[in-house]
Amino acid sequence: MASDYYLELSSNPIKFEAVSQVTNVFFDESNKQVFAVRSGGVTGVVVKGPTEELSTSFRMEDKGPVISIKFSQDQRVLAIQRSKTSVEFLNFLNGIDCLEYSQSCKGKNNTIIGFIWTSPNEIVFVTDHGIELFQVIPERRSLKPLKNLTISINWFVYCNNSKLLLLSSGAYGNSIQPLLFKKGGFLKLNKFEIELPAVPKTPPKLCLLERDVTLAMVYGQACVIVLRHIPPRVDRGPGAEVLIYTMEKMLTAKKSHLLALDKTGRFAVNVVDNLIIVHHQASKTSMIFDINLPGETDGYVTFHQPVTIPLPIKPFTLRVPSVQVSSDMAEVSCELYSPNWVVFQPDIVIDAKLGCLWRVELCLGNLATVLVDKCRLVDCLVQRVAGKLVLLNVLRRLLDPLIGTNLGIVAEVFDHLNEVYRTFLEIEMQSQMATPASTSPFSRPPSGPVTTSPRAAVVIDQSDMYTSVFVPIAEKAEGAAGKFVVAVLIEYVRSLGDNRIPVQHYLYELLINTMVHRKAFFQLHQLLQYHVVSDSKPLACLLLSLENIYPAAHQLALDMLKRLGTANEEIVEVLLSKKQILDALRFIRGNGTVEQASARKFLEAARNTGDDNIFYSVFKFFEQRNEQLRGNPNFTKGEHCDVYVKYYEEKFTNAGDKTPTDMPPTESGCFYQLVK
Repeated sequence: MASDYYLELSSNPIKFEAVSQVTNVFFDESNKQVFAVRSGGVTGVVVKGPTEELSTSFRMEDKGPVISIKFSQDQRVLAIQRSKTSVEFLNFLNGIDCLEYSQSCKGKNNTIIGFIWTSPNEIVFVTDHGIELFQVIPERRSLKPLKNLTISINWFVYCNNSKLLLLSSGAYGNSIQPLLFKKGGFLKLNKFEIELPAVPKTPPKLCLLERDVTLAMVYGQACVIVLRHIPPRVDRGPGAEVLIYTMEKMLTAKKSHLLALDKTGRFAVNVVDNLIIVHHQASKTSMIFDINLPGETDGYVTFHQPVTIPLPIKPFTLRVPSVQVSSDMAEVSCELYSPNWVVFQPDIVIDAKLGCLWRVELCLGNLATVLVDKCRLVDCLVQRVAGKLVLLNVLRRLLDPLIGTNLGIVAEVFDHLNEVYRTFLEIEMQSQMATPASTSPFSRPPSGPVTTSPRAAVVIDQSDMYTSVFVPIAEKAEGAAGKFVVAVLIEYVRSLGDNRIPVQHYLYELLINTMVHRKAFFQLHQLLQYHVVSDSKPLACLLLSLENIYPAAHQLALDMLKRLGTANEEIVEVLLSKKQILDALRFIRGNGTVEQASARKFLEAARNTGDDNIFYSVFKFFEQRNEQLRGNPNFTKGEHCDVYVKYYEEKFTNAGDKTPTDMPPTESGCFYQLVK
């Protein structure tokens, strides 16, 4: 089944010449290049990298067996180690330079364990008695000493992304000296010791080996990942665990996480998209750990279980030339978790005998299927680079009305999503206003100890939820399903409010339209009456449009516009459109906007009613306004009221300028007197 795996190997592996009696294979972790060296280089060196620019081939003289070979980061200089005391260099400035130059380590009795390019023109020799940093000057074919450190070294591990080098020293190998490389030198960080599961009795021997230590970047922090084989005890059987030390501010290593493996045998570690992948050869399965997910803690170390059950990597078939027909290609199944596999950081798997280099990749869709806990799944997916589409698919399935997920689970999922959303908004506002995030209107006082979480790779905002989740499920809102959709929308609005995130009007519109479609008018009235739905002009306009099917929506819309305090013109327009002319006059008189009111607009509306009493009252109202403002009842030319003055004269001048006989005196008189 497709869901029987959540990891796969890259579909287009880098293929190179396999290891043989005449070919040696080397891998450079910094540049991700594979070197296939035939006959010491005489018959050719083929370099395969992730891009065409990092791939090449050349020949060189056979001066002995090659121990290590690496290009500089700018591909201009090739370093070759053929002995334990020196490294040779070849320039590739304009093609290969046949003239080699060499650099020996300074100590007479020192042995070079390995070398690292720390920058395009700086290289460090790691010897058994210390490190030596040199500047490579290709134009002069020479090296210049920059800095050195004397320390007894068992082995070393380097991470090019963090520029961090770990040096193992001491009789047991667990005394670690970290060095942080900068341009022209390095910083000596605080030394620390890695806990050993058991210390051997005399004589002391090397217990912590290079193969058990991985240095990688996880959630932006340099992490020392240590595989520990636990001997059997009375209270538990044998097993293994992974201990993680994080480099706090690149100064001090702190023991922070422990991953329970509960297996024995050979293991290998990769880091894929900030997930720690532990491969187990005996069971041919892999385990996924996410140290960002919560786990049990003793106040210092957080204990983690695998995110989900261990599963094998997806089977991989390789196309090779057919033995029977030379022009055909045959598919051959590759042995997964082969003894020939060598794992490099962060996500590289190499089978030197097969001649393939793969990257380990996540199958997030399958991971979403096998991970049952939806809140943990959401927390996991928001940290994955390619998690957005998968997460939206998960939400659509979770909120499908035909499934009817428990609303308690839905509420938790929304809260997890909107906590990430709120953090994103706080960071955005902080960057725009250059103010601390704590002063943001979205922030709220912490209810417990403050912890720093990595910034999420995926943010699901209101627009995403509306377009990709709510609209598709609302289309299924028939019968009982409609009730579920309304409940889901209300729960999402609640979650946004709890996180102090302003709700966008289109969500309210969808909620109201869904309720109207279900004829849930009583529930809608309650939502509006108790201000579950926030006031806004677009929402008031929506309510006005619903008057024909829900008459009470008209008054609800007017009340909403009145509460806004910034919609006086809209209220007047609504009243005039409903031919409630006198109510509109009362409104502008009550809020003190008589002076700014357009007489032409009111007179036009009054004339359109066909009621002479109303027109008379409105005309007299604005005459008295003019008298109060300018000492003259006449309208100015700019008001464009000539046509209405003429209409008034035609209707009422011959009557002696009296109130129409059918106009109640109290009704007309209330508008004659202006209240300033």
